[in-house]
Amino acid sequence: MSRHPEVLWAQRSDKVYLTVALPDAKDISVKCEPHGFFTFSALGLNGQRFYFSLPLYAPILPEGCKTKVGLRNILCSIQKEQKGWWKRLLKSEEKPAPYIKVDWNKWCDEDEEESNTDLAFDDDDEAYVGEDDESGDDEGMLYLPDLEKARGN
Repeated sequence: MSRHPEVLWAQRSDKVYLTVALPDAKDISVKCEPHGFFTFSALGLNGQRFYFSLPLYAPILPEGCKTKVGLRNILCSIQKEQKGWWKRLLKSEEKPAPYIKVDWNKWCDEDEEESNTDLAFDDDDEAYVGEDDESGDDEGMLYLPDLEKARGN
């Protein structure tokens, strides 16, 4: 039996971005079909099978679909057949499955697209897969305030 990983989505006028949250995934398979059908499968950390398929809102260009695998997630860039904004991700007007959510960190409205930089899913863009090119000595640690000062000691 397969499970569904969390899937975050965002769009631009020419692309749809899917981020599949699946740490340490193996045997990843992504399939894009021209009529707008997207299929994903992979093995999770403990050998669990993860699978989902999405009937997308409109046709796509399979040759324009790219996938990058990071340590914590798989990023998919899907080329739309026709440039324009989709009303929703899926063809169906029903509420999407609970594992599909909007990626507010990457979301861009139509009127903001020109002022925003693209997500730059280029071949040389390694920062997009979650590994910072400019990592310092802190190895990505979050800075927390000094707890003793916060308590007033």
